[in-house]
Amino acid sequence: MELKPGTIGMTILLASMTAIGPVTMDIYLASLPHIGTALNAPTASVQLTLSFYLVGFAIGQIIYGPLSDSIGRRPMLLTGFFLYLITTAACAAASSIDLLIVARLFQGLGAAGPIIIARAIVRDFHSGSEAARQLGTMSAIMGIAPIGAPVLGGFLQAAFGWRASFIAMGSIGALLTIVALIFLPETNSRKGQVGFSPKAIIGSFVVVGGDASYRSYLAMLAFSYCGVFAFLSSSSHVLQDVFHQTSVEFGFTYAICSSSYIIGNALGTRLVPKLRLEGMLRLGATLMLAAAALQVIGHLLFPTHYLAIIIPDAIFFLGCAFMVPQIMAAALTPFGERAGAASSLMGFAQMTSAALVGSALGAMLDASAWPMIITMSIGAMVVFVILTTTTSIRKAARAAQ
Repeated sequence: MELKPGTIGMTILLASMTAIGPVTMDIYLASLPHIGTALNAPTASVQLTLSFYLVGFAIGQIIYGPLSDSIGRRPMLLTGFFLYLITTAACAAASSIDLLIVARLFQGLGAAGPIIIARAIVRDFHSGSEAARQLGTMSAIMGIAPIGAPVLGGFLQAAFGWRASFIAMGSIGALLTIVALIFLPETNSRKGQVGFSPKAIIGSFVVVGGDASYRSYLAMLAFSYCGVFAFLSSSSHVLQDVFHQTSVEFGFTYAICSSSYIIGNALGTRLVPKLRLEGMLRLGATLMLAAAALQVIGHLLFPTHYLAIIIPDAIFFLGCAFMVPQIMAAALTPFGERAGAASSLMGFAQMTSAALVGSALGAMLDASAWPMIITMSIGAMVVFVILTTTTSIRKAARAAQ
């Protein structure tokens, strides 16, 4: 029985597909210090398991979208799932940090498929504010993953060790593969209209990237995610090594920010009809900038208390949750027949920026939270400047409404 567009079943499935990304990043965060100990690897090398995952994810962004425009969503989705399952098994069996890093690279390549295809499927059926509401609903459901994943990962680490998190990833991936294989129909009615050749694929990227408002949204998304990934990649070190939390305590603390993100998505779906896309973008950017300032002040005044940075981080995630679905919806709306390419290019920028941030922070991590705080602050400031100074963004947001 195939699921119909707009139904709760389809929304849950698409949200679950999108959640495979945060699950794969978050569930093993509590294990990062323990992986270093078990595999006799320095902190900088362990951080590369995050960065290389994102490199693979970024490469996947520019592959799945255009190919799904040409040959269909379903074949590319199943390709991504199968690659994910194979490489997750390799991660669980890795005997050295080098093998784990390589396996994570290809695991990211596989995980990119379900996320890109899920976004493109939304654009197959919706546009403008309706697409923003659909993406917001998906994000609210998906938000359960980054809340539960680090908590589950903390317990798995305490009970069974670091390999258990990868076994859990594989089990989740296998379940989603079976469900998609049985219930998800082909949704791309335009497949074949965009050519399959490398020239056609590059042509799609040129068309999409040639739009000024799209480039501005691309930059906003990239710098938003710089701030988010600064927290994702550094929080395990900051909370466990600097503030001396256990793996279980880290999981629950991390869930505070994840909860803020799901609340932001739930509120966002209700606020979009009132504030429209442009208003939501302004609200989100303002909250992110205010949170960055509060985090700096809080850590200066209370350098030994983790709540001085976690509470502002939760506000930062709230603002980001208000913005990201609107950025996606406004950026994708003008590109119906090239939704896959537009989604891919956004994902590539998003993950490339995150990989660069992760690599840089891995080299800078010390016995303080300042590298993470400064990176999040820079991301928030750049997003706010782009939004308030770029006319094309405001025009595109109004047009997408």
